[in-house]
Amino acid sequence: MTIVTRFSNSVRRVEHFWITLKGGVRLSARMWLPDDAESNPVPAILEYIPYRKRDGTRGRDEPMHHYFAGHGYAALRVDLRGSGESDGLLDDEYTQQELADGCEVIAWIAAQKWCSGAVGMMGKSWGGFNCLQVAALRPPALKAVLSVCSTDDRYADDIHWMGGCLLNDNLWWGAIMLAYQARPADPELYGPDWRANWKQRLEHMPFWPALWLKHQRRDAYWQHGSICQNYADVQVPVFLVGGWADAYTNAIPRMLEHLKVPRKGVIGPWAHVYPQDGTPSPAIGFLQEAVKWWDRWLKNEANDVDKEPMLRAWIQDWTPPVGTRTQSPGRWVAEDSWPSANIAAKSWYLNADGCLSSGAGPARDLKIRSPLQVGQAGGEWMGAGCPGEHPTDQRVDDALSLTFDTPPLSSPLEILGAPQLELWLSADKPVAQIGVRLVDLAPDGAALRVSYQVLNLTHRDSHAAPTPLEPGRRYRVKVKLNDCGHRFAAGHRVRVSISSGYWPLVWPSPEWATLTLGAGESKLLLPVRGARADDGKNPFAAAETAPQTPATRLSQGRLERRAVYDAVNDRALYVTDADGGVFGEGMVRFDEIGTAQDHHLKRELTIAPSDPNSAAYTLTERYFLKREGWDIRADITCGMTSTKDVFTLWGKLEAFEDGKSVVKREWREDVPRDLV
Repeated sequence: MTIVTRFSNSVRRVEHFWITLKGGVRLSARMWLPDDAESNPVPAILEYIPYRKRDGTRGRDEPMHHYFAGHGYAALRVDLRGSGESDGLLDDEYTQQELADGCEVIAWIAAQKWCSGAVGMMGKSWGGFNCLQVAALRPPALKAVLSVCSTDDRYADDIHWMGGCLLNDNLWWGAIMLAYQARPADPELYGPDWRANWKQRLEHMPFWPALWLKHQRRDAYWQHGSICQNYADVQVPVFLVGGWADAYTNAIPRMLEHLKVPRKGVIGPWAHVYPQDGTPSPAIGFLQEAVKWWDRWLKNEANDVDKEPMLRAWIQDWTPPVGTRTQSPGRWVAEDSWPSANIAAKSWYLNADGCLSSGAGPARDLKIRSPLQVGQAGGEWMGAGCPGEHPTDQRVDDALSLTFDTPPLSSPLEILGAPQLELWLSADKPVAQIGVRLVDLAPDGAALRVSYQVLNLTHRDSHAAPTPLEPGRRYRVKVKLNDCGHRFAAGHRVRVSISSGYWPLVWPSPEWATLTLGAGESKLLLPVRGARADDGKNPFAAAETAPQTPATRLSQGRLERRAVYDAVNDRALYVTDADGGVFGEGMVRFDEIGTAQDHHLKRELTIAPSDPNSAAYTLTERYFLKREGWDIRADITCGMTSTKDVFTLWGKLEAFEDGKSVVKREWREDVPRDLV
């Protein structure tokens, strides 16, 4: 249960104002601060993202930033250049211009009469990325960051590529950015030039998915903004937060290991949401934790932040593998440092009899050429807290895979960290994929996915310099699975599942490849955790927030998610259909500004089980933004197909005002495949 806190001290909200940069570009800002801040200056907290402070994140911003102001901070939500009511154009994610603007905004904040001169920066997802990236530029007034659901490596752990494989969410996210950036500045704030500004944005709009698809290796494009290039660039304290149901968790252990500044991490069971709203539950008192963090580094208060464990993590227990689960059974554990001496690798061999054993069996080759629809029980790449997104019973995919099981465990087995497979492999094609899964197998046969990974085998040695496979040649391949925290119960089995693809999560290789696995030589390494006396102690208070922003739900949302096989046309179909929000939230009006927004999005992915170049992806969406006297709509359609040599992407966007077409855009791009 979330506790709503109302503050006895007065908090003043500034609905809209401009921060004018040196070149004259104005960034749109919203702020909450103590009423007496001009006479008693306070530290400031900045969240700096492109998702529109006026309406896009209004429902999230009010209860969080108001809460910070109630605890003695000025909290600012600033829209990036080219988004919301800010001037200029948005060309891409995390550009040098974006980061330079962020540094200038921090300097502006620090110089204001109401600011003590100390600034913290925070955010989730885009805002979690750029607070780390800005910190690496070392603006003098920035004293600490709080990064939620973010990454230190834009190629290895973001929404475009995974293990050198193309994530199908690259198209999904690109289409959403078309819709988000098709929204005009609010005339009530921007003034009479809003329509000209809107048309300029629409006509300048990049075709986002093709922009990212053109960089198929870990080149300079992805290295920019990846703080793993030089962790030492970050010289301020860092608080890292994520969840096992999200897709950005791997970066937390990496940064805890490699950063040399004061740092701590919390990994809960959550999806891509702030932990005070945490789902799957339990949520935590994240805002209290954030205030404590800011008090230590922005106010120099002596508290216990310096004495806390470096990592607190939720160890998940068995739960039935249904996609709609909203709770995660388990318990909190702590590790004082990372890597932790409390965790040791234990190995099992993948033997030819299908057993996962402590000893190696006879060497024998096992072949796998999975039907290309394998992966339909995989759920979404990134959990967002919506129904049906979790992996379902893995028996659906395991039936199309090689599987290796331990005997029933005689005692519980707890892991924390990244499992790894060391495989001896060959392939019959120069480009091939592998999908691997770690599964908790219950006594009744139900199979819960614990972790997974995909790997483009041409990237087996390097994401920057991939090399084709020599058909028939054996390679020793290491596959590091996603970090996880899980306890296998006594009587359960540990399973490793291996397939030659993972649709619809990733786009298939250009040819249907057969993999040959060296059983009896290949092995699994698990990060086995020892018990601590404080295991199971909950260190967090119940979630608190400030009051919610006034809003009225005008329609209930609807979300469908289905996977079917068409036996007549030999096609596997995967569909998600969200009506009333990307995740089926429903149409909502923010009552203070009288503005309603609605978003419909449908994805359809099809593939023939034996033809990788039959893969097709179509995405259609419609976005509404309206209030009395103002009615905006954007219609978007995007699609993708491929041949052995080329990806083809296409897109259409049409924007409307009061039902009349304002701008039409069309794109079609052929992008050569580069060992993908």
